[in-house]
Amino acid sequence: MKVLTQEIKLDTQNIRLFIKREDLIHPFISGNKYRKLKYNLIQAQNEQKKTLLTFGGAYSNHIAATAYAGMELGLKTIGVIRGDELAGKIDQNPTLTFAQKWGMKFVFISRTHYRMKSEAPFIDDLHAQFGDFYLVPEGGTNTLAIKGCEEILEEEDQEYDFICCAVGTGGTMSGIINAAKPHQKVLGFPSLKGDFLSKDIAKFVTKNNPWELITSYNFGGYGKISEPLLMFLNDFYQIHKIPLDPIYTGKMVFGVMDLIRNNYFPSNSKILLIHTGGLQGIEGMNLKLKKKNIQTIHYND
Repeated sequence: MKVLTQEIKLDTQNIRLFIKREDLIHPFISGNKYRKLKYNLIQAQNEQKKTLLTFGGAYSNHIAATAYAGMELGLKTIGVIRGDELAGKIDQNPTLTFAQKWGMKFVFISRTHYRMKSEAPFIDDLHAQFGDFYLVPEGGTNTLAIKGCEEILEEEDQEYDFICCAVGTGGTMSGIINAAKPHQKVLGFPSLKGDFLSKDIAKFVTKNNPWELITSYNFGGYGKISEPLLMFLNDFYQIHKIPLDPIYTGKMVFGVMDLIRNNYFPSNSKILLIHTGGLQGIEGMNLKLKKKNIQTIHYND
């Protein structure tokens, strides 16, 4: 599958910046969600499963993508959603409305209960309730997802010195590290606060390629944004006509541009940014911003 790569023109002459448009892979199963689901869906079909069950928050890209993918393959989908207060508010949430439209059934649980999602008794209870299903972890990250993410980099991408990606659960970055060449350094930009991600990534890394987490651009943590980030997203679209999501890729691109201004990258570096999709979440974010009377993300010409 050929993916479009675009150059982002910079004021500086000694750095070249490109973005791989993984967001264009599919209108609803885009970016790293396509990559993570690919081999999991093949495995589910090989095991002759009729139902997919997975986990996520109210605005999860993974929940939306799984719902649509299940519909396309004729599989039932169940989403275990973090936050029992959302049970009666599906129509107020664009992501959940979308997932429900394509057939996903929801189980809303408290945040305390949600933390048990990886424990055997919790999974056993779900099996007792829903019968046999193929379980996809939160965010889709498992060994099959890593295999899919290793396919993000193509042969021609070995010309780049740095590969940059946003980091949620760490699966995408792990796959990219495994697929990178020894001369390339992979930089990950976490959307969450905390230092636990290094261990999560290391669990799936099979190659001794250089990588680093850049933790200075999470804007306060998952789902947190600020006026400077909003201005950046809107200005970036006006200049380059490339939409970025505010949770993942937008923060990564903001960070890379800031690092370029501060001479982080050696002269004559070629940098590849991975656009991991996530644009479906913009509508939900704009609803939050409107309630706070803050400027929204607008990608209309």
